[in-house]
Amino acid sequence: MAPTPSIPKAAFWMALSIASFLGMTVAGRATTAELNVFQVLELRSVIGFFILLPLVMMSGGFQAMRTQRPVAHIARNVIHYTGQAAWLYALTLIPLAVLISIEFTTPIWTAILAVIFLGERLNRPKLAAIALGLIGVVIIVRPGVGSVDPGHLVVLGAAACFGISVVTVK
Repeated sequence: MAPTPSIPKAAFWMALSIASFLGMTVAGRATTAELNVFQVLELRSVIGFFILLPLVMMSGGFQAMRTQRPVAHIARNVIHYTGQAAWLYALTLIPLAVLISIEFTTPIWTAILAVIFLGERLNRPKLAAIALGLIGVVIIVRPGVGSVDPGHLVVLGAAACFGISVVTVK
């Protein structure tokens, strides 16, 4: 029997994740002013490890995290880490609002990659959403106004890496 969904619980976790992402964004902006991107990622990894360690230990320890596909997990993590590095680097190059707007292309990349690698089908509503999303990116980036800012390309690469990471989970 499936558990009964809890709207308040879901809302709490969504709010907590948004607050976490906001905190990470503010901390990323502040720390990249003093440290390079790889130092910030290392710091984030160490802090994250110690935050998650009690949860891992309560869930059966590292043995419970064993996998039958370690190469796939390592590849996905390398791709995601590359996306995080690109995202942090873009944070030093372009305004935060532009970065977040372009980062919202992750679902577009995910949908396109799911068609290519997972054989998923695109229906009209999905195609319309992808088209509108791409039009939005073009409006934000405004490639005809001047040269495209390298930060725009870096965050597009980060979003693509995040999309690849999502698809590889499936």
